[in-house]
Amino acid sequence: MSTPNASGWKPGTPVEGHNAMSGPDTATGNRALMLEEPLLFEIGHVETTGVDLPEPKGGTNRLGGFDREAAIGLPGLSEPETIRHYTRLSRQNYAIDLGLFPLGSCTMKHNPRLNEKIARMPGFADVHPLQPVDTVRGALEVINELAFWLLDLTGMHGVAMSPKAGAHGELCGILCIRAALEARGDAREVILVPESAHGTNPATAAFAGYKVEDIPATPEGRVDLEALKARLGPDVAGVMITNPNTCGLFERDMKAISDAVHAAGGFVYCDGANFNAIVGKVRPGDLGVDAMHINLHKTFSTPHGGGGPGSGPVVLSEALSPYGPLPFTARDGDGIVHLVEEENAAEFEHTKAFGRMTAFHGQMGMFTRALAYILSHGADGLKQVAEDAVLNANYVLRSLEDMLDAPFGPSGPCMHEALFSDKGFAEGLSTLDLAKAMIDEGYHPMTMYFPLVVHGAMLVEPTETESKAALDQFIVALRSVAERAKAGDESLKTAPHYAPRRRLDETQAARRPVLAWNDPSMA
Repeated sequence: MSTPNASGWKPGTPVEGHNAMSGPDTATGNRALMLEEPLLFEIGHVETTGVDLPEPKGGTNRLGGFDREAAIGLPGLSEPETIRHYTRLSRQNYAIDLGLFPLGSCTMKHNPRLNEKIARMPGFADVHPLQPVDTVRGALEVINELAFWLLDLTGMHGVAMSPKAGAHGELCGILCIRAALEARGDAREVILVPESAHGTNPATAAFAGYKVEDIPATPEGRVDLEALKARLGPDVAGVMITNPNTCGLFERDMKAISDAVHAAGGFVYCDGANFNAIVGKVRPGDLGVDAMHINLHKTFSTPHGGGGPGSGPVVLSEALSPYGPLPFTARDGDGIVHLVEEENAAEFEHTKAFGRMTAFHGQMGMFTRALAYILSHGADGLKQVAEDAVLNANYVLRSLEDMLDAPFGPSGPCMHEALFSDKGFAEGLSTLDLAKAMIDEGYHPMTMYFPLVVHGAMLVEPTETESKAALDQFIVALRSVAERAKAGDESLKTAPHYAPRRRLDETQAARRPVLAWNDPSMA
């Protein structure tokens, strides 16, 4: 017979909120291989420890008066208990290694294990940013080689490799624009941002000190060129445009937009988050782009980051290259790749840099993975990446448009992602209900309520790494849930029914998170 631990929980007692709707309760709270897992505090005892250590003998106290005055209050678990706890929690996470990840605008695609193997090679995995430059020549060669490919694929003039993420890259590009305008004594203060741009674009412009003004979209979901031209003037520093945009559409007027902005004395920033849809097919530099960040995880398969080791290089036009940040790599006449920093910037005729984005040179692991991906694909393979990404998205779009409203479907093919809305759902049912039901079907929900220009938006990006069989299974699941939403199936309001926990209140979880465990016996 099980007995409670110090906190009052005992094995066999399902945790509050545990979902048992799919069948009778079990003695353990487990449901087959979906194992119930309480908190560490609910498993262990604070009065015990998971290991036996001898009392320290002798020695001098070196804590400087910071000795602990009370028990630490952490539960004592053995090594097997600890490993099992975190392994069981990991089984409740959805990951790209488990199945299709339909998040639109995020490009959650497979990361080839070859890239990981290369990144873990000695000389890459153990390189340190404070090593003398002469000891990291190979690493600098890798950075420079990747920079060459990025320039070649985008048709741009220069590249800043140090930004650590997409939004960081956006800031880098906008600061280059600011530096170029200040150099010519031009105090422009407005950045134009189309409705179909990524949400970070206006935030970045505002952070850099600019006023942000919206540019409307056409009924087809693209930038209203005439509205843009009408707003251009001597106060406009530039435009931040996402292409392909967040409606999954290519901006057909991109060259005309660039020409108009340049004629008005401004610069064009392109959000390159969706570069995977056009890599090898279109060079942004040929479209008049002055600056564009490239999310290495989106196009070149490095891990997505999750707040960790991201990378967002920024390619720059000839007009903005002189203002790019330090440091960067450059091959001199001696054939050696040098690291250009403040002390030798004059030697490389780079004295107008606006400053630095980071202390060091970028994220070496991401550079290595991205270059491995590029070299393993080659120019023809990268072109196929874009073609397959677009093919898969259009397959999803056309397979579902008879069941789900596709607001821009009639205007032609999409690019890398398919956009749907909740139009036609029964009264009282929403995009959120459909998304929760997709969890029951074994999928992470697609991007919901974004882009904002479409009511009840559902944005699906299958990426190029998914097979037709995987797409067909996802389509069957989404069709089934959509059919229930249109028929008014009230059970959708309580989905998910088979997940480890029932539906959460995400708003309250974000605004009032419970970050500390309180011992109920002390209440």
